[in-house]
Amino acid sequence: MKKAYTPNINSSKGKELTNYVSKFVYKTKFKNIPSTVVELAKKHILDGFGLALSGSVARTGEYLFKQIKKNSANGRATVIGSKMKVPSQFAALANGVGIHSDDYDDTQLAVGSDRVYGLLTHPTAPCLPSAFAEGEINSISGKDFLNAYLIGVDVECKISEAMSPRHYQHGFHSTATCGTLASAAAAAKIRKFDVEKIQKSLGVAASLSAGLRENFGTMTKPLHAGRAAESGVVACDLVGYGWSATDKILESPRGFFQAHGGGYDLNSIKGKLGRPWTFSKPGISIKPHPCGSLTHPGMTKMLELIYKYDIKPEQVVKVDVGTNHNMQNALIHHRPKNEFQAKFSMEYSMAILLIERRAYIPEYQDKRINKPDVQGMLRKINFYKNQKAEAAGYDKMTTIIDIYLKNGKKISGRGDFGKGSPAIPMTYDEVADKFMGCAEFAKWPLNKSKKIISTIKNLEKVKNIKLLSKLLSK
Repeated sequence: MKKAYTPNINSSKGKELTNYVSKFVYKTKFKNIPSTVVELAKKHILDGFGLALSGSVARTGEYLFKQIKKNSANGRATVIGSKMKVPSQFAALANGVGIHSDDYDDTQLAVGSDRVYGLLTHPTAPCLPSAFAEGEINSISGKDFLNAYLIGVDVECKISEAMSPRHYQHGFHSTATCGTLASAAAAAKIRKFDVEKIQKSLGVAASLSAGLRENFGTMTKPLHAGRAAESGVVACDLVGYGWSATDKILESPRGFFQAHGGGYDLNSIKGKLGRPWTFSKPGISIKPHPCGSLTHPGMTKMLELIYKYDIKPEQVVKVDVGTNHNMQNALIHHRPKNEFQAKFSMEYSMAILLIERRAYIPEYQDKRINKPDVQGMLRKINFYKNQKAEAAGYDKMTTIIDIYLKNGKKISGRGDFGKGSPAIPMTYDEVADKFMGCAEFAKWPLNKSKKIISTIKNLEKVKNIKLLSKLLSK
């Protein structure tokens, strides 16, 4: 059954929604968060820091560092993977871009059958940089850092869950829009804002939220996450000075939900923040591959088939990969020529697994993408709309694979969930292995990398998160 997305909320139920969110931010204490949720959060924080390291040596990092050096004064917040100390807004910008630069970061998927993959929010990329930058300059403890991060993520995910599906379908990138509010919530918590200031911060942040899906497959997609992180910090800066903003930005007929999606499902957010925490249910996925998460159920199944039947690339005649039409609308690059296009190509993701039996950051570099063996395999992949996948609903990323071999054999499989999803979760050690791969790609010192892993595993015992700043900067 489809949810009702209320267009103009004037009822008593919809009133004071922004106040409800702000009270959640203000009142939530670390001691009241379940330990299971804290342990899940640690995995995602470790994942985010690893991605910020690998992102620091990506082309996006190179270009953005030039921009920040040109336009920012000295500050006290760390640009991860560099020697730079800059004002917190610029650290949030750089680290947000870094985390999202390889499209290797976590994703929140909703459960409603009409949700179009939960509007595909990447919760850590806009929230963690804000919490880290603000936490560093305020010398907060690991507990307070975890608390602010968890608050921001839950605000982002519940807002995304409540938003009308039209938001994503018509071109908005939810990481950019909802993520701005996550950043503001985390920063406001660390600054110990009262409810009134939190409401105003959300009001400013909502007006700064932007990002369009047409830029998927380009450097501008990770810029969305960085700007979301930056804008949340800027919103809190302005409110701290005395800036004015509406106190009802979420529920207003001219506010965030109405402007961005034409309405929202009140029952998906009112009374739901932290009840349960999104990390607990429906869960947040960690990516095993640096590409759009829509490819991951298929990639998980493809790897399983490759190893089970020992499929060699030279044996493959043709591969049919069927999904629902919404997945096709996002995976738009069928003959990619660069890393940004390859991340949104089902054909490439299948092809590289058939050739390499792995898909990590090195496999998504331009020089690998354009080699003849990959380009040849791409021509054998048929990506199409499958009626069974369509009927499975849009809350899943059902992928149906048929591999045709030269000996006449046909090998088939179906994937509904990918490795790293709540259905097939990664352990802390598996996330640590992914972190080490990212750190190695960034040529990060091994001793620092190991220390980061152990520090985050015991993050609630850290007295000052500047300890992490030293480990994440040159």
